[in-house]
Amino acid sequence: MRTLLNIIWFIFSGLWLALGYYLAGIICCILIVTIPWGIASFRIGNYALWPFGREVIETRPAGIATTLGNIIWVIVAGIWLAIGHVVTSIPLFVSIIGIPLGWANIKLIPVSLMPLGKEIVDSNSLMPGYRGA
Repeated sequence: MRTLLNIIWFIFSGLWLALGYYLAGIICCILIVTIPWGIASFRIGNYALWPFGREVIETRPAGIATTLGNIIWVIVAGIWLAIGHVVTSIPLFVSIIGIPLGWANIKLIPVSLMPLGKEIVDSNSLMPGYRGA
């Protein structure tokens, strides 16, 4: 079922959202100071291509640098990527088959707003009963 949902997702949302993340990552990697945001953007872009079967978890307690980095990210790129998720989720919710895809889009909003201090892992590698951020 994951494979089927990932294929449908890729066609209707994943490719376009991933391209947005990759564009943000390329822009961030132009300057040396913003490379951590670029790496995070590429990581989330890969997650946006195939979200089913993977989860977002917190990597370690966020320090002040991570918090400040996430605030800068929200202002510069995060809000626009989150808006992209909302806009692409609305038409997905219209059809019955699109409802899980719309929820996957909504699930990507928190990590698109605050990508630093998060990791994307396979759902099978999580402990039973654990759900990511």
